Amino acid sequence: MNRFTVQITAAPADIDELGHVNNAVWVRWIQDVAVAHWHAVAPPEHRDAYVWMVTRHEIDYRGNVRAGEAVVAETWVAEPPRGARFDRHMRFTGMDGKVKVAAVSTWALIDRASGRLLRVRPDIAAPFLAGPDG
Repeated sequence: MNRFTVQITAAPADIDELGHVNNAVWVRWIQDVAVAHWHAVAPPEHRDAYVWMVTRHEIDYRGNVRAGEAVVAETWVAEPPRGARFDRHMRFTGMDGKVKVAAVSTWALIDRASGRLLRVRPDIAAPFLAGPDG
């Protein structure tokens, strides 16, 4: 599988009244990292023709991150798509080596021109499933 990683540092605006990253921010980061992965590996013709939409998030909050602290976000697609959908795994690990948040999101492929759901063809899925460690 093709794993994608990016480092994110929590900004003061990401912090809630409890002093750590707000749950809504984690959801935004999941979206941002997934989109960055798409832009990093999908060919331009796919990026121009298709867009992904989240249909489900399952998130486990395991630790806190405060302003100025960084996490490494790692995402991967473990299994081939099922029709128009696939599950994307996401893990945010703190600089202490502990997983702060783990998530699985289900994404659906949408045709930009028509707005309709599309079956994920093997050529669209291939950049996510093949890579140096899979």
